[in-house]
Amino acid sequence: MVTASHTGRAEPAGARSPYLTFTEPTGRRRTAPARFGKPSRRDPALPQGVRNGLLDDQGQQCVQVFLPAAEAANPAARALLDTEAGTALQLARALESTAYAHLFPTLIGYELDTAEPFLLYAAPRGIPAGRTHVMSATDQRVFARDLTLALCLLDGQGLVPRGVSPATVLWDGTSVQLWGLEGVARAGRPRTPWGRAPYCSPEQQRGEGLVDARDAVWSAAQVLYQLVTGRSGPADRAPADLAQHRVLAGTLPGAFAPTAGARPSPATLLELLAPGEAGRVALTAGADGARPHQEAYAQALRAKRRAAPAPGEGAEEEKAHGEVLCPYCLEGIQLDLGRLFVPDDRMQYQPLDLSRITNPVRREDVMRGAVQQCTADPDFPEHHIPVPYLTHGRPLTVAMIGQSSTGKSHLLTQMIAEITDGGLDPHGVGWQSVNPEQHARFVRERVQPLRSGQVLDHTGGVGLDGFARFVESLLLTDARGRVRPVAFFDLGGEDLVRTDGALRFLLGIDALVFVVDPALALPLPQLDEARRRVGSQVDRDGDAAFGTVLDRLPRKGPYLETPAAMVLGKSDLLRFQPPVDRWLGEGPPAALGPDHFLEESGDVYAFLRRYAGQAWLRPFDAFRRCTLHIASATGGQENLGRFPAGTGPRRVLEPLLSLLAMHGIIEAPGGAASFGVGREAQ
Repeated sequence: MVTASHTGRAEPAGARSPYLTFTEPTGRRRTAPARFGKPSRRDPALPQGVRNGLLDDQGQQCVQVFLPAAEAANPAARALLDTEAGTALQLARALESTAYAHLFPTLIGYELDTAEPFLLYAAPRGIPAGRTHVMSATDQRVFARDLTLALCLLDGQGLVPRGVSPATVLWDGTSVQLWGLEGVARAGRPRTPWGRAPYCSPEQQRGEGLVDARDAVWSAAQVLYQLVTGRSGPADRAPADLAQHRVLAGTLPGAFAPTAGARPSPATLLELLAPGEAGRVALTAGADGARPHQEAYAQALRAKRRAAPAPGEGAEEEKAHGEVLCPYCLEGIQLDLGRLFVPDDRMQYQPLDLSRITNPVRREDVMRGAVQQCTADPDFPEHHIPVPYLTHGRPLTVAMIGQSSTGKSHLLTQMIAEITDGGLDPHGVGWQSVNPEQHARFVRERVQPLRSGQVLDHTGGVGLDGFARFVESLLLTDARGRVRPVAFFDLGGEDLVRTDGALRFLLGIDALVFVVDPALALPLPQLDEARRRVGSQVDRDGDAAFGTVLDRLPRKGPYLETPAAMVLGKSDLLRFQPPVDRWLGEGPPAALGPDHFLEESGDVYAFLRRYAGQAWLRPFDAFRRCTLHIASATGGQENLGRFPAGTGPRRVLEPLLSLLAMHGIIEAPGGAASFGVGREAQ
């Protein structure tokens, strides 16, 4: 006899049990000796393995759902396990101390950012309904009530189980337990094909329209029909013999409607099966602890709308005679063909003599790769500006602000990668590199390694000479054909404290992105392990880098007018925590409306204010136009210096979309000046 560890190694009988470390639903870490039996597949069509086990510290029987290393290399397989974990955790929070928790699997713990991710459940209660051959009419009614009750509870959480079938509904003789949580989707998201006919609804099978709670009503009706008759129903219509079965006839005809809109909701169906139960379910909804903080956000926006912009502050005026602001010394600079240089094979600048290049096409191409030495401030260290930066009007400079632990470098790298992948195309904005060679080096040294799973070193935003250097620059062309250079700077808190040159650079900045490290800001137990790994602790006083920047920027009125965004970075650490779980799963916006990002901003504001405190919201309080965002540059945490399944960025471009809308590069209804502060109710 042998037992298997969670890594799949066989252990001889009588050997000391291997230890398993995981996170409990409370967020606390637990290490327990564990023994596991032989693995199997619970569904041959899905990648997850399953095996029975025993946690010896408490003599606790369990079931482990896991991904072998080969399957875990597939991001889609990891996404399924994430979906299952997120659903189980959401249900555990919502149903704790209620009479309904038994209707779903009991989650013991999870470990997902590892080479072989897994979930641990308490032992299942009952056997699959498909293996139940005889059931009395009374039990059939209880089964129907419990299954519909489970759907109603999920609907109350905005969730729809797409995998309801005789294999995922368990029955122990007294009540139901619904499994198959990997197939749960949020209501209102686009449908994708999932499940097997006839248990998946016709629309779900085709992947048409939006996920609807009534999709699961079809599935439940099919399971009940199978249970009562012993055979499967038609995949696209109501069974012809419904009227012959008393348990089914009074409640299910509408459930087999070919479209979701014609079916009863879970609550309506539950009211037929158990009058009054739907009302009792509604009463289990806990108080919304975020509400007072949402109200504070709405009040702050009203104050910002009432405050007129300070005269002259934030104005985007062109310099005279083609001058632009040097992003380094903050002096005016204009194109001077006598001060151009190009890098040689050793990356040393050599003077460029354009008089020898008469072909206009080649001349333009050479100038794209050239730089101009800026001598506007003779006391400033030597610095060079890419020529395209000087020939397309007023540049836009964007600075990333925060501690180096926030993952800013990963976020900025993925943000630029999404631009070059066409992420701005839906908004009518195209891109081109400012300097082709520098851009190719950025892709080679930053984008490609990160996407392959390597952890990037912090980008040095400040040189040894003490002034800020941009990480990358692009030319953006808006829907009207206007071209504008955009330069990105990555400044860590240590950079800002070390040198006054970086702070002086901020006086000419056009947009700021403040990145919040959740491990530093939020005293949540599920972040304890992240803090332990880097030796950090919660700082209730906010990010010192934020304060350093805000104290240096001149203010002429109640608010700063520079467009700004706040990002709760590394949000994958909180991907199962409301409201992060909702927003990380949202797709990119097809277009920006006048109030776009306000709902997300309100959720992030309330979350930070509730758990981190007002000090972490200082940038929002300081800038009149400041949106708040949830983003993850990698989609998961590193393990042994790598991201096990590569990186899967989520919502990394949204902060930049907001800033571009505030600057008018992306045109949003209502105009750039009001973007981010909302409109008064009509």
